[in-house]
Amino acid sequence: MTRWEITLGDKPTCVRAYRRDTNETTETNCTDERMTWPDRHDQIPALQIDPVAITHEGYYRCTVAASDGNFQYDYHLRVLVAPEVTLFQSENRTVVCKAAAGRPAARISWTPVGDCISEHEDLGNGTVTVQSTCLWADDNVSIVSCSVSHETGNWSRSIELNQGAKTSKTLIILCSTLPIIILVIVGFVWLLKIIGCRIYKLKKTEPTPGVEEDEMQPYASYTEKSNPLYDTTNRVKTSQVLQIV
Repeated sequence: MTRWEITLGDKPTCVRAYRRDTNETTETNCTDERMTWPDRHDQIPALQIDPVAITHEGYYRCTVAASDGNFQYDYHLRVLVAPEVTLFQSENRTVVCKAAAGRPAARISWTPVGDCISEHEDLGNGTVTVQSTCLWADDNVSIVSCSVSHETGNWSRSIELNQGAKTSKTLIILCSTLPIIILVIVGFVWLLKIIGCRIYKLKKTEPTPGVEEDEMQPYASYTEKSNPLYDTTNRVKTSQVLQIV
């Protein structure tokens, strides 16, 4: 005889038994149709679960009674769920690595190491979503890799950082300084206009050079007429020096 005792959480224990001598099968508190006997359960004392779900996690005991004795085997079934891994860049050189709906929670690491924040979300059905968000402020970092470790396997994803964040910062700086630049240019043009108007007014009020020359002409002629003696003396001295030599 083969007898299975199945305990799943807080549910009543399910008992399945098969007697080979009478070819009789009995079940107690067993409602899950995914648990069945193999086609030749008279030869293979096994329990088949297809497909396996998280709800099948629990304790299983198999007892076999034969002519040469009784044999007991205990099993603890643990159901693992592989996470769905995604990697994408959001903004400002920030990259998000997500391991969704894994059981148990996945572990995430980065190469190279950045400024990271991890979040865990319990989905309520035994699975957990892990999300790691990292920022690389250093422009020398161009390619980053996300590694996900889990009992069901390991995954690695890589992405190339774009320069959009750097461009956006430059654009923000230009946008913030543009009004100041415009004000400086307008003020400079306004100042040039004022200076130009003042120069024009001064030129307009100044006397013409011809009038000054006409006014100074009599004084110049008077000077020439008032120094005949000085000129004569110079000439006499010059002649005397020449005679001595």
